[in-house]
Amino acid sequence: MADIPDPFGERRRHDGVLPIVDAGETIPMLLRHDDVRRAAKDWRTYSSDAPYRVPIPSEEALRPDRQLPIETDPPDHGDYRELVEPFFLRAREPAYGERVELIIRQLIDEALNRERLEAVGEFALPLQSRALSVLLNVPEEEAERWIAWGVHVFHGPNGVSQARVLDSYLHECFDRAETSPGDDFFSLLTRARFRDRPLSRSEMVGFANLAFAGGRDTIIHTVACILGYFAKHPKDLDLLREDRGRIVLAAEEFFRVFMPLTHIGRVCPVGGDVHGVPVAPGGRVSLGWASANLDETAFSCPRDIRLDRRPNPHVAFGFGPHLCLGAAHSRTVVRGLLEALCDQVKRIDLIEAQPRVERTVSYERPLGYESLIVVVTGTSS
Repeated sequence: MADIPDPFGERRRHDGVLPIVDAGETIPMLLRHDDVRRAAKDWRTYSSDAPYRVPIPSEEALRPDRQLPIETDPPDHGDYRELVEPFFLRAREPAYGERVELIIRQLIDEALNRERLEAVGEFALPLQSRALSVLLNVPEEEAERWIAWGVHVFHGPNGVSQARVLDSYLHECFDRAETSPGDDFFSLLTRARFRDRPLSRSEMVGFANLAFAGGRDTIIHTVACILGYFAKHPKDLDLLREDRGRIVLAAEEFFRVFMPLTHIGRVCPVGGDVHGVPVAPGGRVSLGWASANLDETAFSCPRDIRLDRRPNPHVAFGFGPHLCLGAAHSRTVVRGLLEALCDQVKRIDLIEAQPRVERTVSYERPLGYESLIVVVTGTSS
């Protein structure tokens, strides 16, 4: 049964590219799995050395600092990434997973005690925020402040004002870390040295901004979609409960089909022609992650959700040198969620869903939920 909408399918099969528009600029979105992966590796042709222009829409109005390391190319990218990658890879350690799983199980206990659960704001958002406190190695109480910001940091009608709140908060954290350093992410950056010099404040904020803005919507969206999926497909939760060996494969399949980031930008320093769409020097190309994850040439029955899919060469965490720093953390969160659901939840009943849709002049893509109201019943009931 084909569950997943594919707004890019026809163009992917026939043209391989979809022209989109951002701020008057026509940008060809690469749609095919092979093309997207090839471009993601070819940083000389498709450069990320473009502050504010890697996200689409671009973010010049939303932040004053280049996001690091994502808005750089090798060799700078590798040297910047090396400063923080060991910190992010802590997510592979058993003790880290235990802390995240405790957060998840506490939230499920709370959900079981509610008559109804609004899964986006009352479950996915606090889960993302509290798990982020583990990633950044700050007190969990700090997450309450992040929860108060709501689901979207940059998006929506209040994006500019919310972005200023985030920027002010990050400077506050770095001021505190410089005065009273600890073992947290902010303190790490105040001590880090890039090619034998300390990081500038702008560089520190660039790293932290990406950790908040890049890792927020993605986890929230994926978690809410998983709950919605099991509400619609209760037998799949039973199947997973009976065969826990599928949990790792199921997590990867959910990452593939519930890809939160539709696409990402690259800049072409010398310009050229992309599948018949001219790109001027300094113009942008988009890598269509969501389309690539539904490419029939890479996945059998790509619109079906198969919790035992193998192989699964999805690009939900990107590809090439810019592979997502938060991938290990995301996997720990989602695998922990699936384990806890199998242990604690008998079923999830859907009461009401308000879909979230990404609407542009070129495509409309369902992107999870604005609101998802469910009833959660425990295994002990």
